[in-house]
Amino acid sequence: MNDKLNSQFEVPDQLRTYAEQSVTQARKAIEDFMKVAQTTVTSVEGSTQQVQAGAADINKKMLTYAEENISAAFDFAEKMARAKDMEEIMKLQSEFMTKRMSAFGEQTREIGDTAAKTASDVGQKATKG
Repeated sequence: MNDKLNSQFEVPDQLRTYAEQSVTQARKAIEDFMKVAQTTVTSVEGSTQQVQAGAADINKKMLTYAEENISAAFDFAEKMARAKDMEEIMKLQSEFMTKRMSAFGEQTREIGDTAAKTASDVGQKATKG
């Protein structure tokens, strides 16, 4: 019965083409937005104070992670748009979730490490000053 359901569920070629075009247009819009955001973050940085340096580092990391996550989501959407049956959709979904959870864990750890280092540096500077 499961094979019968998979064989009956096929995504039409026109729908896949439309989905691929939509994903491409959305990706371009997000890429343009991210370029503007990067320019803004870069222009806001200017001070050499410890807290601002730490915040700038975290901002850059967050922006990089956002770009990575958005890119992964669009890659996933493109693969889903090309999926031919429910089995392939389920496989793609499982792979995507596994990779993203791993990436989110690593990103969270790195941001936490950066925040802790900044707090430590500020604390040391305050103790000395």
